Amino acid sequence: MFRSTAPLALAALAAFPAFAQTAPAQTAPVQMPAAEKNAIINAELPADQAAMKAHVMFLASDPMKGREAGTNEFDIAAQYVSAQFYAAGLRPAGDEGSFLQKVPLLTIKPAGQGSIMLTAKKGATPAALVFGQDYYPSANASQLEYSVTAPVVFVGYGIVGLGRDDYKGVNVKGKIVAFFGGAPSAYPPEERAHLSGAAAKAVIAMKKGAVGYILLEGPQAGRGNLPFAALAGSWDRPRVTWANADGTGHIAAPGTPGLGTVSKAGAAKLFDGARTPWATVLSQAQVDGAVFKAEQLPGTLSVTLKTATAPMTSYNVAGLLKGSDAALGAEVVVLSAHLDHIGIGRPDAKGDTINNGAMDNAVGIASLIEEAKRFKASGKAPRRSILFLAVTAEEKGLIGADYFAHNPTLPKTSLVANVNLDMPIINYKFEDIVPFGAAHSTIGEIATRAAAEIGVTVSPDSRPDEAFFVRSDHYRFVQQGIPSIFLWPGEKGPGKAAVDAFLANNYHKPSDELVQTPAIDWESGVRFVDVNYRIARAIADADQKPVWNKGDFFGTTFGGAMAK
Repeated sequence: MFRSTAPLALAALAAFPAFAQTAPAQTAPVQMPAAEKNAIINAELPADQAAMKAHVMFLASDPMKGREAGTNEFDIAAQYVSAQFYAAGLRPAGDEGSFLQKVPLLTIKPAGQGSIMLTAKKGATPAALVFGQDYYPSANASQLEYSVTAPVVFVGYGIVGLGRDDYKGVNVKGKIVAFFGGAPSAYPPEERAHLSGAAAKAVIAMKKGAVGYILLEGPQAGRGNLPFAALAGSWDRPRVTWANADGTGHIAAPGTPGLGTVSKAGAAKLFDGARTPWATVLSQAQVDGAVFKAEQLPGTLSVTLKTATAPMTSYNVAGLLKGSDAALGAEVVVLSAHLDHIGIGRPDAKGDTINNGAMDNAVGIASLIEEAKRFKASGKAPRRSILFLAVTAEEKGLIGADYFAHNPTLPKTSLVANVNLDMPIINYKFEDIVPFGAAHSTIGEIATRAAAEIGVTVSPDSRPDEAFFVRSDHYRFVQQGIPSIFLWPGEKGPGKAAVDAFLANNYHKPSDELVQTPAIDWESGVRFVDVNYRIARAIADADQKPVWNKGDFFGTTFGGAMAK
C-alpha cells in the first residue's frame, strides 16, 4: 500500500496522510526462540492454506530483501510469479512472448535550487524569491532544463467539478496558476481524495491552457497541505516516474508542470498589490470549502528549473487466461496486485532492517496466484478473458500500474474491469468485506452478491480520511475510465482492532513478516481468495460488462462506459 500519492511535483508530498504509526519501543525487545518461530513457520496446514503460505514464505523471506522495485531481488520475485503463472495454466501476456513487461522507471529530483523571479510591474527590476524561505522548487521530468515567464492567476483550490468552478471569470491560457492543496471536506470521501491531489489539479489546469502551477502553503496542515517548513528535509528527495518512448519522464499534465511550493511569506509577495490582499485570502482559507474569487495577480513570474534523472528497469508480470466466449472472449478483466515492497530501511528495535512486506503485499500476490489456480481447477474457462497482473513500483507511486494502464500489453479498448488486491489484512476471522470504489460502478452489485455467497456482508470505507481509494493500483485503471474496485477484509467484529494493530505496529516495518503479531490467519486468506474468485468469475461470465453508474463522478471525469 502506497504511503502517499506523491506525484512528480514536490507539492504532492502533502497530498494524503500516511497511516498512523506508533514509534518502535525503546525497551529491549523480546526475541522469539528460534525453535518456537520455526514451529510456527512449518506448522501443518490444509493444502489450500499451505499453498498460499508457501508463496509468502518465499516472497517475504529475508533473502528477498523487501522486493524493492529496481533491485535484483525484485527481479527474482518477478521470475517466481512468472513460474507460478505458468504452472497455473496462464499464457504469457508480457513483452515478446514472455510473462514480463519491461517498465522503464526513472528517478527524478531537482538539480539545485532553481530560481523564481518576480517582476512586480512592467519595467520594474525583478526581485528574487528566496529559496527555503519563499519557495522550494519542483522537478520536471518532462524537460530537464525548463524555464517559463508568465503572469500568475490565483484559482483557489484549483478545482472544477461537483458544483464548483475555481476558474470562473478568469482566462489562464499561457499563464501560471497558483492554488491551495486539498479539497472541501463536504465532498464525498473518494471524490475528495482524488481532487485533493496536485496531479488532478494539474490536469484541470492543463485543460484550461495553463503553462505551469504553483502550490501555495495553506493556513493549516491537512490533506493536500504540508507546512512549508516540513519540506526542508525532503524537497530534493528522489521520486519515481516512468519514461516515455523518447526518454522523457511521464507527468500527469504534459505542458503544465509543477513549478514549486510557495510559502505564506512568498505568497504575500505574489499578492502584493492584488485586488484581494493575501491576508484576506489566508483568512478565507481558514474556512473549510471556502469559495475564492479567481484573479490575475500583479506582475510576472520567471521560473527556472533543472532536474536530474537516472533510469532503472523493473517489470510487471502478466499472465492471460483466455475467455471461451466467441464474442466476449475479446474483453479482458484485469486482476491486479503489486509485487514490490519498500526494501531495506532503518533498523527497528530488534536491529532488523529488512521490510519483508508479508501482508503488504506478498499475501496479495499469493491470493492472485491461488485465484488463477482456482480458475484452472474449476475445469470451466471464463467467458471473458482474465489478465492476472503483478505490478511493480506501487510503493513508489503506483508507477507500474500507471505504466501498464498507459501502455497495456493487450488492446486498451479490451480492458473492461479491474479488481485489485493490495495488503489484505488477514490476521483475524473477517465478517465483512470493503470493496473500495464499489459505489461507483456495477461491480459493487457483483461484490455484494459474492460476499453473501461466503456468508459475509459488504461495508463502506470505515477510514475515509486515509484516502485508500487513490492509494492503490486500481486507481490507475480508474484514471483510464475502467470500472475498478480494491478489495479488503472488513472491520466488523474483531476486524477493527486487528487492522488498527497491523497499521500501528507492522505497516511498512520489518515486523511485517511471515511470523508476526497478531499472527496471519491462513484460513481467512483462503476465504479472501474465495470471495475474489467469485467476484472475478461473475464479472467474466456476465452477459454485460461492468459500467460506471449513471452520472458517476469518475465515469464522467475519465470518459468511461456508463449506465444509461
